[in-house]
Amino acid sequence: MKPAPFAYTAPTELEGALALLREHGDEAAVLAGGQSLMPLLALRMTAPKVLVDINRIEPLRAVGHGGDGLRFGALVRHAEALRAVRDQVGPAHLLAQALPHVAHQAIRHRGTVCGSLALADPAAELPACAVCLEAEIELQGASGRRFVPADAFFEGVYATARSVDELVVGVRFPATAPGTRFGFVEVARRHGDYAILGLASWARVVDGEVADCRLVYFGADERPSVATRTARTLRGGRLDDPATRARAKECALDELTIAPDATYGEGYKRRLAGALLERVVAQWGVAG
Repeated sequence: MKPAPFAYTAPTELEGALALLREHGDEAAVLAGGQSLMPLLALRMTAPKVLVDINRIEPLRAVGHGGDGLRFGALVRHAEALRAVRDQVGPAHLLAQALPHVAHQAIRHRGTVCGSLALADPAAELPACAVCLEAEIELQGASGRRFVPADAFFEGVYATARSVDELVVGVRFPATAPGTRFGFVEVARRHGDYAILGLASWARVVDGEVADCRLVYFGADERPSVATRTARTLRGGRLDDPATRARAKECALDELTIAPDATYGEGYKRRLAGALLERVVAQWGVAG
């Protein structure tokens, strides 16, 4: 198939792009990397009247790093973000573990971090990482710039807190405490496919005991799923204690909400959730 007819515009200033979004509202689509948008256009699953290409707005390419964490502008590609994380934070960071799982190498060189967040696919890696790391999504519109916590930004399948006249201009990942350990694992039919189920996590471990942790599943429900009760079960327990791990696994099986899936049954995904939990806890131990 071919896309439905649309008007194409490529503003060079942020205000120009925002003016177009104000004018056309939900009849406009934003093009950054296009790795999700172009297939949707070709299949006519979306048919915007106006395509707003933001690739000429140079300030949106900025990568920032400081004591308060990492910031990626709307045009920072997955591959660029991965290099920045590895150079500035290190290969053990959650994003450094997750980004190689995003699609395939060619797509990572074109797709953008903010584009993945704006799409809000519940099986995607980066929304879960953003929720796990308590990132803030930067939105700019007619009323100015606002910062939305990732946990509040994702509202459902392809649904976010962004208004139709707003643009995702960046994302901020806060700095993590020294010694924080990360665990990331997913299961997919083949590497680069969307995950059947995945888990992003961090933990602070003191003398083999879990002082604090955060667990976020993706591919389970209609948005990233924070496993609060499961994390509470792990806190205070030792990584090498089979009883603690068994209780946490049982809690995860009970706590997780599984959205209807035409391919993979609820029972399979629940068992998979327990297996993924065991793997990330093992990763926390290796980090020590």
